[in-house]
Amino acid sequence: MKVLMGIGNELRGDDAVGIYVARNFRKEGWHVIEAGQVPEDFTSEIKRLRPELLVLVDAALMGLEPGEVRIVPVEKIPKVAFSTHGMPLSFFIEFLSDSVSEIILIGIQPKTLEFGASLTNEVKKSANKLLSLLKSGKFKNIEIL
Repeated sequence: MKVLMGIGNELRGDDAVGIYVARNFRKEGWHVIEAGQVPEDFTSEIKRLRPELLVLVDAALMGLEPGEVRIVPVEKIPKVAFSTHGMPLSFFIEFLSDSVSEIILIGIQPKTLEFGASLTNEVKKSANKLLSLLKSGKFKNIEIL
């Protein structure tokens, strides 16, 4: 089994991109979690599922053009600003590493994180491309940050 977790805040524009991806992704053999701002609330569910793969999707300030998508290696997480989580994603990933064979963090560069804004066209377009890559199984070909 594989797990896709969408992370973000629906009230802050492009920060909702992870949730958008989670809501629009369905594929046989995958379990989807809309984690919102608190991915750590789902650690017991993930530990119980013991998936072979956990894919995290979140808005990430990587200094790229809006909508750019990258796989963020664990060692680069402290250098990248993610949305407002209670627990840093590096700690979250480390905490789950004994229960999951592989964890991939996919970041999407936001255009706006303004309160009350919607997903921008650039980010929504990239999210839809990511959905296609996830459904086809080609998401591991995403450029690494």
